[in-house]
Amino acid sequence: MADPVILTVLLNYRTPHMTIRAARAALVAMEGLTGELVIVDNDSRDGSFETIQAAIETELTGSETPVRLIAAPHNGGFGAGNNVGIRAGLAAGGKPDFVYILNSDAFPERDAIRRLLDHLRAHPEVGFAGSYLHGPDGDDHVSCFRFPGILSEIESAARFGPVSRLLRRFTVPLPVPDATRRVDWLAGASMLARQSVLDQIGLFDETFFLYFEETDLSLRAMRAGYETHYVRDSVVTHIGGESTGMKVWKRVPQYWLDSRWHYYSKNHGRAYAALATLAHVGAGLFWRLRRLVQRKPQIDPDHFLRDLVLHDARALFRALPTPQVARTPSPLQAETKS
Repeated sequence: MADPVILTVLLNYRTPHMTIRAARAALVAMEGLTGELVIVDNDSRDGSFETIQAAIETELTGSETPVRLIAAPHNGGFGAGNNVGIRAGLAAGGKPDFVYILNSDAFPERDAIRRLLDHLRAHPEVGFAGSYLHGPDGDDHVSCFRFPGILSEIESAARFGPVSRLLRRFTVPLPVPDATRRVDWLAGASMLARQSVLDQIGLFDETFFLYFEETDLSLRAMRAGYETHYVRDSVVTHIGGESTGMKVWKRVPQYWLDSRWHYYSKNHGRAYAALATLAHVGAGLFWRLRRLVQRKPQIDPDHFLRDLVLHDARALFRALPTPQVARTPSPLQAETKS
């Protein structure tokens, strides 16, 4: 039986030197595996493309894994950028057996990709497998989650011990598991996907600019009968927030609000989305009263509840966007288009 082919997709947005570092780590992790590495520059317009191209011609040469660079026609966000690489397929045409999504600020250990591959090959019911992530200092990164819902909105917004204990089965972030296990969805910093599953359910929904795209993808896979697994012995160093600036948000950006609303309204309907917002606002007001009485520090970004209410009130009466779920072309379609 022929070795499975892996296409590693590495998305860059204005972090060229970090992307090159991630590419070096990915090439080491691809040693002994059959596949290719495609780097997608997500319309950075800051010299990233030229910097990465120069690195491919010098320090990223000599690997047994072919490397190529693609320029996205526009910055459509995380999902759209990764879709560019997935749709590109293999350099000689055709599709891989597996697609490995790697963030530009994530650096896999030597056996990290092989561990994910072995797990998927041993478990045909699994569509996606993701790695254990830790920071540069060894601190655990939360990367496993439950699907969000109305009760999880209450739990997260109330920030109250008795409520969290009552609703502990609905808390979205899971404690970092110490063993391989099934989860609802994974952070997409290091994730291996079956190409056959992507062919069946579609690629990332490009309506999401950033955030909730992995959640939506895993939900679609679950509804199609496929599981998502966290693989503890696949280890990746992850910095986190380098491209998005999430660590220093003073105000929640429009695209996060757009993504949250789209996730709920697309997958559960507008009424559910509105109820989820009302649940968050009610619990959030309770937290703010406690914060005022107990003189607790502010945690949410500035004006978060107001921004959430105004955004979702407007969204409730707008026409629903058509989900932009991209699909990979079949070999016949690829030949027709070329």
